[in-house]
Amino acid sequence: MNMNKADLAAALAERLGVTKADGERAMELLIESITGTLKSGGEVSIAGLGIFAAKARAAREARNPRTGETVKVPATNVPKFRAAKALKDAVGGK
Repeated sequence: MNMNKADLAAALAERLGVTKADGERAMELLIESITGTLKSGGEVSIAGLGIFAAKARAAREARNPRTGETVKVPATNVPKFRAAKALKDAVGGK
């Protein structure tokens, strides 16, 4: 079974006994909080789930697969997620 953002919001609302709209607002707040923290260079640690962090990716040269032309890719920050041991164990079936 796959879940998307709306499914998570609905499950959250049902579990908390609130409206779907409140569940959606809670999901939006969570996403905005994580995104804002990563933008400012911080990291978000959720016990049992993992750690969201921003990682610096150095500038590099890449090759356009269509033309073979070398292209310079600038340095940037990318989001990274490290799963907690509890999550790894739950998914791994231990």
